[in-house]
Amino acid sequence: MKATDFARYLSAFLSTYLPGVRNVSTNTIRSYRDTYRLLLVYFKNQLGVPVEKLSLATLTDKVVLGFLDWLQEKRCCSISSRNQRLAALHAFFRYVQLEEPVLLASCQKVLAIPFKKHHKPAVRHLTPGALRLILEQPDRNTLQGRRDLTILCVLYDTGARVQELVDLRVRDIRLDEPPVVSLTGKGRKTRHVPLMHHTAALLARYMQEHGIGHEGILDTPLFVNRQLGKITRAGISYILRKYSDSAREKSPIIPEPVTPHVLRHTKAMHLVQSGVALVYIRDLLGHVDISTTEIYARADTEMKRKALEGAYPDMTSAELPDWNQNQDLLSWLKRF
Repeated sequence: MKATDFARYLSAFLSTYLPGVRNVSTNTIRSYRDTYRLLLVYFKNQLGVPVEKLSLATLTDKVVLGFLDWLQEKRCCSISSRNQRLAALHAFFRYVQLEEPVLLASCQKVLAIPFKKHHKPAVRHLTPGALRLILEQPDRNTLQGRRDLTILCVLYDTGARVQELVDLRVRDIRLDEPPVVSLTGKGRKTRHVPLMHHTAALLARYMQEHGIGHEGILDTPLFVNRQLGKITRAGISYILRKYSDSAREKSPIIPEPVTPHVLRHTKAMHLVQSGVALVYIRDLLGHVDISTTEIYARADTEMKRKALEGAYPDMTSAELPDWNQNQDLLSWLKRF
């Protein structure tokens, strides 16, 4: 059976263009793949179009809008998920219009579909006290407890995305002064993040106890599970959830849930509150645009209050006149 134009372009888009030209991460490619998997389900089950007959001509802007509405109404996806699927479709049609200029008009109709506006939740983060309480939960007298504490400290200290932590290799760590960790983030871009000395000390002990760090195993994963395999994102989420649940039993200041990304937000907020310039925070977090980093400054209401108090003189007084002493007002009230 001859492949349709949609099949050819989608295959090249996922297997060649995204990893080879755009250099996007494996997780991004998987997310795009899942979008088109849902699209195929929509065509087969909702429109009755067999997968092998699906062509670019059938992918009109109206069909795409129908697919997005189906995601939101039938599959109960959030607006954020809907926008994420639309972004994957936009990326594909940008690729197609360059490869097949004759389809430029139809591609631009799909590209003109706007993202839905939605309420953006507040940046969730931990207070220093809440973070300290969570880090007190691992049992430092056990090998597993020391490993878990090291994972949580490195995750917070570097502000890493959970996938960046999972992908760490032994060669990415330098414990000599000054200690540095090399993180590979979105777009396979590498950034070098300094480690604080207490975190470096924990990491050095962890590597010594697990016999890693010597020549010959520099490409092995830094953090491993009980089966000595590469730790997973789910594994790190489980570790953080276990200790945050334990800390919540002792104090209500621990929000629910505490995810690895909350620790990333926490690091950013603590840096903002300490007066660190946004440009340095941007580089540490691996943001492409500083406008992404500015959300932390906008979210810190306490810092806004202090800035306003320092910028303006106090024009109001806490001493208010007692209306009971105003005889004219009392007389008027009696006549009313």
